[in-house]
Amino acid sequence: MEGKTKLVTESIRQFIIGTFPSARRRTLGDNDPLLENGIVDSMGVLDIVSFLEAEFGVIASDDELIPENFRTIQSIAGYVEKKQND
Repeated sequence: MEGKTKLVTESIRQFIIGTFPSARRRTLGDNDPLLENGIVDSMGVLDIVSFLEAEFGVIASDDELIPENFRTIQSIAGYVEKKQND
């Protein structure tokens, strides 16, 4: 299971680095706050949701679009795994 987690985390990291210019200006750790550091804004969260739907088949409901699920790369990966296991 850990190998799958690593693949999910790395896929999310590459998407964020490729999509959000401010993510390329720094070393981005798995637990760095994306929203608080200005790397991702509310519209960016929607881009991430679209990516998660296309890449992992994860469909986010409106009540899941909360900062806790999208705060860090690690929290996004945890959210994806939770959704895949439901």
